[in-house]
Amino acid sequence: MSEKTKQQKKPSNLRHQINQLVNHKYFTGTVLGLIMFNAIVVGIETYPTIYQSYKELFFLIDKALIWIFTVEIILRMIAERKLSDFFKNSWNWFDFLIVAAGHIFIGAHFVTVLRILRVLRVFRAISVLPSLRKLVDALLLTIPALGNIMLLMSIIFYIFAVTGTMLFAEVAPEYFGSLQLALLTLFQVVTLESWASGVMWPIFHQLPWAWIYFVLFVLLGTFVIFNLFIGVIVSNVEKADAADRPQEPDQLAELRNEVKELKQLIINMSSQKSK
Repeated sequence: MSEKTKQQKKPSNLRHQINQLVNHKYFTGTVLGLIMFNAIVVGIETYPTIYQSYKELFFLIDKALIWIFTVEIILRMIAERKLSDFFKNSWNWFDFLIVAAGHIFIGAHFVTVLRILRVLRVFRAISVLPSLRKLVDALLLTIPALGNIMLLMSIIFYIFAVTGTMLFAEVAPEYFGSLQLALLTLFQVVTLESWASGVMWPIFHQLPWAWIYFVLFVLLGTFVIFNLFIGVIVSNVEKADAADRPQEPDQLAELRNEVKELKQLIINMSSQKSK
């Protein structure tokens, strides 16, 4: 074997070993454990007395974690045949940007940004766990369908907001004094958060027919539109699960029966020709 061939095989063997390492369940579990540890540390930092007493320790822990995550990203890059293959996956982009931001926004001027980034590292748990990735991917598939529902919801909100300002601007200017206030009020109503006691009843005491407006909006905005949202999301999640599932036993049995029938038909045809 020539020296050139040996040199070519060494990097490929190294890449193969690193690939086995980064895809090993213990490696994935360790990374997930470090992400959870990072989340706990960030949570403890929210207590000022503890943070001020152990500020240097928190700084050292954060520095160690960011370099561990950096090494992890580098190993995952080396494990790929080409660097471009690593960046073909959107989840790899997400991990890379989260880790890179920790190195970019370093210094006293970016203390708040760094704290937020430490919290965002918890999101990396999604990219580590395949089940969470599948769920998020299924939710992203719902965006086109949700766009149409959002358009319908925007039309309903606009119609009711304009109507509300015409009907209740003088009675409740703090809720329907302008279009933007009416939209904000309708958002509160659609969440069903204190809409009756806080918004409807004060207006109802002055305008007894006002309940018709609010009941119609709650029926359309909450029970119809929100159920459409839930229906689309559930449907896409079920489709994603069905795509990953193996074929059902009944379907496999039917396929086997069809194959048997085809074999029998071929045998019969061959026997007839031989006669």
